[in-house]
Amino acid sequence: MDRPRATLVATTLDAPDPRALAAFYRHLLGWDLVEDSPEWVSIGPPGGGHRLSFQAEPHHVPPVWPAGDGDQRLQLHLDVEVDDLAAAGAHAEAGGAVLAAFQPQEGVRVYLDPAGHPFCLFLPGS
Repeated sequence: MDRPRATLVATTLDAPDPRALAAFYRHLLGWDLVEDSPEWVSIGPPGGGHRLSFQAEPHHVPPVWPAGDGDQRLQLHLDVEVDDLAAAGAHAEAGGAVLAAFQPQEGVRVYLDPAGHPFCLFLPGS
């Protein structure tokens, strides 16, 4: 049996305010607004491609990084390759990100977005 066509078109994050979180990632990535409603916002790279979407979840509980026993666990995170870790980190912080207290390795910086989702900025080869 042939595999049916399946195309991953978006990664979706829950947020109490999807528009605010989309604005943060537009700032971070320089992506375009693709879809905008109070409950659902999508952004994507200029020229198209995989989207990042945000859906309203008023009861969103941010994960704890790193998680301990009984903590809300991280289920996924975004990895963003950058060419200058310090400049990219300053840019992320200017948009509202917070540097996480725990940093696992050199060449990678873990930040928390305004809704508390961890994401990584990393140098090539890290």
